[in-house]
Amino acid sequence: MSFTTNGLVCSHHHLYSSLARGMPAPPRTPDSFLSILENVWWRLDAALDLDMIYWSAALGAAEALCNGTTAIIDHHESPFAIEGSLDAIKNACDMVGVRSNLCYGITDRWSGSKMTSEVSPSSAMTAEARRGLDENIRFLKEGGRGMLGVHAAFTCGDETLAAVADAASQLDVGVHIHVAEGAEDSDAGARLENLAQDNWLLVHAVHLDRPLRGTLAHNPRSNMNNAVGYAHPTQWDNKVVLGTDGIGADMLEEARLGYVRLRESNVTETPDTVWTWLSNGEQFFPEVRHDVVTWNYDHVDSPWHVAFTPGIRCTSVHVNGTEVVRDGTPTQFDIEEVRAKAAEAATRLHARLAS
Repeated sequence: MSFTTNGLVCSHHHLYSSLARGMPAPPRTPDSFLSILENVWWRLDAALDLDMIYWSAALGAAEALCNGTTAIIDHHESPFAIEGSLDAIKNACDMVGVRSNLCYGITDRWSGSKMTSEVSPSSAMTAEARRGLDENIRFLKEGGRGMLGVHAAFTCGDETLAAVADAASQLDVGVHIHVAEGAEDSDAGARLENLAQDNWLLVHAVHLDRPLRGTLAHNPRSNMNNAVGYAHPTQWDNKVVLGTDGIGADMLEEARLGYVRLRESNVTETPDTVWTWLSNGEQFFPEVRHDVVTWNYDHVDSPWHVAFTPGIRCTSVHVNGTEVVRDGTPTQFDIEEVRAKAAEAATRLHARLAS
């Protein structure tokens, strides 16, 4: 029986989505996963600037910290603000006090100011994809903690995928990539099976048709929200970690939902499976094992208790021996200032989307 855990890890986030809440309605109501991307997220990506990226990351990281999440693996895209974007996110996370592992999502779907969702495997690498690769490489070579990012196989040509895999091998880092999230990317397994390595982070894998090397990042809430189906992560031998795909970073809540969805698919499953997914994130951030998170519930170290107890809240967080959250409020920065600056950035972002 305990009121404490170590720090939690969000193993797949999109911090730029923190400013999406309250955004204007898309030009038309999405009726498929691809239309959700085209009408919501790809429009949002294209409207971001570095200031918006910073305050979105600061708000998302602050909310993560207040929920006992002390480390985030983030996947970012902003096609008209590529250079310096990873520094903006890192600086925001550092200010908040949350550890980060970052990447920029390389894609061939942009060419100049034009966007397409139909990228042929034979397509040549675009200038925008090259810029994305350069941003990843620059960030890593300057000491940033991260991976090489790829949006998804279906928005990249084979030349781009091969270039990323080669660069990752040379830099000895993994590749953080959405894999077979929707039916549009159902051939991702075939295209990646000769490229993927054990240090790759494979996100979603809902429509994956074959085993791939790497760690699977499961995002149950996002998969349900986008109606892409259930990933059945236990069907593979891969290690599984738990992410949110940008819908906050309340990892206990994500684990609780993840268990219910898992149980629906297999009545013999237990909360221990999902707790293992949550704990597996520590492979990317071993330091979180020394963090101390205190909760308002005295069985928070029991998967069976957490799975059936809503409303468990973080009360304090110690990172590297420093109390960074006390009585639910951050101690090292002004949370109200972060919220105010993020609101200003959101107002500008939403105005761009509306126009």
